[in-house]
Amino acid sequence: MADVAVSFESIIKYFESLPDPRHTRNRRHLLGDIITLSVCGVIVGCDGPTSIACWAKEKKDWLQEWLALPKGIPSRDGIRRVLSALQPDAFQTCFQDWIAACLVGSEEDSQATIAIDGKTLRRSHDRAAGLGPLHLVSAWASEHGLALGQVATEEKSNEITAIPELIEKIDVKGAIVTIDAMGCQKGIAEKIVAGQGDYVLAVKENQPKLYQAIQAVFNGHLENDLQHVPHRRHETRETGHGRTDERYYYLAKLPRDFPLRKEWPSIKAIGMAVRITEKSDGTTSDDVRYFIVSCYLSGPRFARAVRSHWGIENSLHWVLDVPFDEDQSRTRNRHMANNLSWLRRFAIRLLKRHPSTDSIKGKRERAGWSNDFLMQVLVAQRT
Repeated sequence: MADVAVSFESIIKYFESLPDPRHTRNRRHLLGDIITLSVCGVIVGCDGPTSIACWAKEKKDWLQEWLALPKGIPSRDGIRRVLSALQPDAFQTCFQDWIAACLVGSEEDSQATIAIDGKTLRRSHDRAAGLGPLHLVSAWASEHGLALGQVATEEKSNEITAIPELIEKIDVKGAIVTIDAMGCQKGIAEKIVAGQGDYVLAVKENQPKLYQAIQAVFNGHLENDLQHVPHRRHETRETGHGRTDERYYYLAKLPRDFPLRKEWPSIKAIGMAVRITEKSDGTTSDDVRYFIVSCYLSGPRFARAVRSHWGIENSLHWVLDVPFDEDQSRTRNRHMANNLSWLRRFAIRLLKRHPSTDSIKGKRERAGWSNDFLMQVLVAQRT
């Protein structure tokens, strides 16, 4: 039981530096208690202040043994006021030490992959206030399955301005940052390099000159299998779900005569990923994608960077949409929606790190039923 007290105390310590947004006369409940209840509530399946308060009331006797709770369990309105008033940037900053603790014992990677991608909370619109659904741009440490930070925007098109802000919030030093074609911008590329990171950025027709220049290099040398171009190559073959996927990855050093070399000074290599899919009925399809890269990676490392970026859909977005049902959230207050969304992303890491073979949904259910299991999730205890 002493371990439980230590665990709750350690959680509260992460938030000691967080400014309390409430007026002093409205502080009936301790800020650390409310945040701890919110963290626990999201882990066990709560989707907002009402369900967090209901869960806490059911666990009142147990919680009062380990939390101060000088005025008992906070009401849903008390929890709502705090989550609505907390500045998301300050809230996320308080998780940095906890994030570092989550990485203890993880395999070291000399060049970890950070995937940056956006997701829309589809039902968070507020038509009365003239607000569309909230769009969040997240940084995801692919190898560790951990959200490093997020920035909210009002429109998907605003990702271009949100990405530099997000890069400033996280540490990209020594990492490979992957972003889809919307983030293929000169300013974003230079910001990553300035932060001592490297990048693998997808290139599509939104950068027509760059796209055509890369396409011309590969098309001009594919007939002789790139024999006259310094390059690295990697191939994979996967069978499943009634189809076979063959993938070919090529990374070529940037040619000296590349026409946009001066406009994109940090590019050191250009990449191409080809996927050929054969279905069970014998029909085939193919897909070709191009990339700019700031360092000359090995073939397997380039392939891993490309694949891990698209893996964010399964590792993060699918989990948020299905087990966490995030798309159905009707939270309209922007600060609260942002803060709850961050708690969901952080909860995914804690739940995935627990060694149980249960699904994310199963682990959330067990955490709601068992106080001991919940504490194991919070401290990422391996059994």
